[in-house]
Amino acid sequence: MKTFVQVGTGGRSEMYRKAISQTYSKTSKLLAVCDKNIGRARLAAESMKEHNPDIKVYHSDDFDKMLRQLKPDSVIVTTMDCTHNDYICRAMKAGCDVVTEKPMTTDEKKCQMIVDTVKKTGRKVRVTFNYRYAPVRSQVKELLMSNVIGKILSVSFQWNLDTRHGADYFRRWHSNKANSGGLMVHKATHHFDLVNWWISSLPVSVFAMGKRGFYNDTQAKRLGLEKHHIRCHGCKLAKKCNFFLDMERKGSMKSLYLDQEKYDGYFRDKCVFRKEINIEDSMNVVVRYANDVIMSYALNAFLPWEGYRIEFNGTRGRLEHFCQESSYINGDGTVQGALKPDGTGIRIYPHWRTAYSVELRRGHGGHGGGDVVMLDDILGKAPKDPLKRCADYVDGAYSILTGIAANKSMATGKCIEIAKLVKGLPAPKFTKMPGDKDRIAFVPDTRTQKA
Repeated sequence: MKTFVQVGTGGRSEMYRKAISQTYSKTSKLLAVCDKNIGRARLAAESMKEHNPDIKVYHSDDFDKMLRQLKPDSVIVTTMDCTHNDYICRAMKAGCDVVTEKPMTTDEKKCQMIVDTVKKTGRKVRVTFNYRYAPVRSQVKELLMSNVIGKILSVSFQWNLDTRHGADYFRRWHSNKANSGGLMVHKATHHFDLVNWWISSLPVSVFAMGKRGFYNDTQAKRLGLEKHHIRCHGCKLAKKCNFFLDMERKGSMKSLYLDQEKYDGYFRDKCVFRKEINIEDSMNVVVRYANDVIMSYALNAFLPWEGYRIEFNGTRGRLEHFCQESSYINGDGTVQGALKPDGTGIRIYPHWRTAYSVELRRGHGGHGGGDVVMLDDILGKAPKDPLKRCADYVDGAYSILTGIAANKSMATGKCIEIAKLVKGLPAPKFTKMPGDKDRIAFVPDTRTQKA
């Protein structure tokens, strides 16, 4: 029986508790939950009483005490991003392995702390990159490995967050870059990790530009919302605002956040147009990788639809993958990142041949079906994986370093070298990719030619 404790009991934390107490209850047990908001921690424990009546509750001030008393095998970290490194390192020093939500941390100094502590303690840190496990994204990896487009030379990647999901980052603690690293770290860590893993390479240098052009005073005035309240709860403009979040009637938000404000004063529903927001909503990045691939990446958080499009350009052709996702607000009870079948696809464009679509593998549940597969890998008996989807602290570091470098580039206007940010970081254990060294025979152009 493997034992766990969990620190952080917000909206994302429930997935782990439910999996341990129900699906994997024969091999795993959650001994305790811990949070700086004791009311939310008690609520989390109460939700597990049917399956785990002995679960204990601790305030985050007693985190070390919890580890000494319970001696768990592993700690699950689902707290505010900027605190991940603290709990990760304290857990390792106490002799525990760690499973942490992404991003692993938010800046290079905190990343260095984790790297150094892993070396000193020899403990394991697992970063939960569920996107790798979604069947369609694993399928993209297999196609790239198959040499269908040859050696990858460049990548174009565009990710859209809509005015439901995207806006939600501007209501919460994420809207302060000191807490989240901004969307370049908090959100794009998923995307940068996917590219690292898809092309089996590391970022070398990063240049970025960004701005907050939508969630600001100018846009509030355009919408007639300039006299907004600091938060949605009690705002007089609620009936005319498309961004109004009613926590009284939105899933479990009342019990999870509104009813727990008395313990820590945290407002989950702050206005998306308030002045103190300091993260960007529109970002463009250019990344050079160790294998000489160049990527152009764009992230916008205010668009009419949710999803992404990525194109891999190789020596034998081009692979295009596009995906529309269901929109959601964290904690509202809806499935996070479910794929829309009609808006998802993979298409191959070979040189001198007719383009064709690839039949997709379908997944079910959160993040394109990745959540359930990842949980089985973490809590079940993990099979051998030729795609090497399991992500450790090294993968976690390289995913955030692109975003950290992008933040520095936006602040300075300079191109940032990754190697100067963190020392002593080994290379990830990636799969081998096509080198396209074999000779290509002449192939007539079979496409219809127009005069």
